[in-house]
Amino acid sequence: MAVRAMQTRGAGRLDNYIGSNPGMRTSKNISQQSRGRRFFIISLLMMTLINRPYLYGLGNCYGSSTQQQEITSKGQNMKTPLMKPPYIKKVGQRGKISIWVVDGTYVRTHLDEEFTNYGQHYGFECIPKEEFWLDKEAKEDEQRFFIDHLLVEHRLMEKGVPYDDALEAADKQEMAERKKAGDVQKLTAGGNLPDPTKVHVRLWKKLETGISIWIIDGRLVRSVFDVDFTEGGHDYVYEFVPQNEVWIDNDLEEAERPYVLLHELHERNLMAKGWTYDKAHEDSSKIEYYCRHHPNELHLELAKEGWE
Repeated sequence: MAVRAMQTRGAGRLDNYIGSNPGMRTSKNISQQSRGRRFFIISLLMMTLINRPYLYGLGNCYGSSTQQQEITSKGQNMKTPLMKPPYIKKVGQRGKISIWVVDGTYVRTHLDEEFTNYGQHYGFECIPKEEFWLDKEAKEDEQRFFIDHLLVEHRLMEKGVPYDDALEAADKQEMAERKKAGDVQKLTAGGNLPDPTKVHVRLWKKLETGISIWIIDGRLVRSVFDVDFTEGGHDYVYEFVPQNEVWIDNDLEEAERPYVLLHELHERNLMAKGWTYDKAHEDSSKIEYYCRHHPNELHLELAKEGWE
């Protein structure tokens, strides 16, 4: 998935964990018109709040992490909010900013399917203004890089800097920290150019179509090839991915990998037919989102993309 933030994303058999059947949004202003029109608009807003309350901020869904802690301390029933909180644990504080590890699977399924490794309010409206969210990692070894990135991105966007410019500055800061960690040297020993096959962790499966699905070391990919690589990718999007390969980030928890796999296979198959990346990504995001809400259909959709 060649996206981050506001841009337009296990061991053994797939059946082991899926079974044999598998920004900113604008608020609406109600004008002074006829009673019938006002009633229609109010009804529409009520339906939106019921079905997608996160459009109006987490405070309207279930409150910020601080509010949730207050509710817990008072012994009140946590089931009363409209949506469950995605918070797993607090991992830091930077001035007024609270840093939380969250359930990324839940966020992508119910709040914003484009949420990836991390995020902040000016990239995702569902995140409170004074919080950073980090997706729960399979290996918690990149949090410091993500936090450094978010500090720059949030500070600049809070001042009104456009997202693309803030992202570029934040990427530079993140890459500087990754270089200090020594990741680049792992793939460039002896002064050689980085070898993409060295990020392979294990072959998940080779399809009859000739496509190899690899679980790869996502941290090394971000440190050496593309700091914005998230969740997965393939050779039609990334020039460093070898021909006929699809990569799935080992940082993803195994239960979520099949959904990302579906996205990448569908996107690659469409691009092989001549679709542009933007169009293929949009279509792939739709089918991924659908299957997240209809998991029993995941296996069938994967089969359509060549996974047998």
